[in-house]
Amino acid sequence: MLILTLNWVIALECFSSQSCSLKNNQIMSLKSTIESEIKQAMLNKDKDRLRALRAIKSQILLAETEKGGSGELTEETEMKLLTKAAKQRRDSIEVFEKEGRDDLSETEKSELAVIESFLPKQLTEEEVEEEVKQVIQESGASGPQDMGKVMGLSTKKLAGRADGKMISAIAKKLLTS
Repeated sequence: MLILTLNWVIALECFSSQSCSLKNNQIMSLKSTIESEIKQAMLNKDKDRLRALRAIKSQILLAETEKGGSGELTEETEMKLLTKAAKQRRDSIEVFEKEGRDDLSETEKSELAVIESFLPKQLTEEEVEEEVKQVIQESGASGPQDMGKVMGLSTKKLAGRADGKMISAIAKKLLTS
């Protein structure tokens, strides 16, 4: 009875809040969280949020039905999907701003904000640098020739919490100095 009550409390928190964070006890899967958020966005007539949530749901459904897939997504796979979607939005924003398409850029920015609400908090550049230094020290990397080893370990350690471009730039800087 207590577990059922706890699930209802979490579900109600998801409906009443602007975004249901996955950082708390993850009782609901990403898919069910997104579905409940879609219902809430429909009720609130929030078209921008609804568009972003539907895009996330679409990616989840594609990943679930992909050849060789088990049908259920792991938390790691869900985070990879969200990270990929956020990266796509960032790249689109960059292109749209370069081309002077502020209208499309704003749309992508609103979608990015929704996607980021489901991702863990992103690390700052200083925090990433500390983590990469630690990886370099643990792996015994000594120069640019060890870039692949450092990147492999760093991206696994910082998955979902830092952008790959930032990790790469910091690793390159640290390995060449």
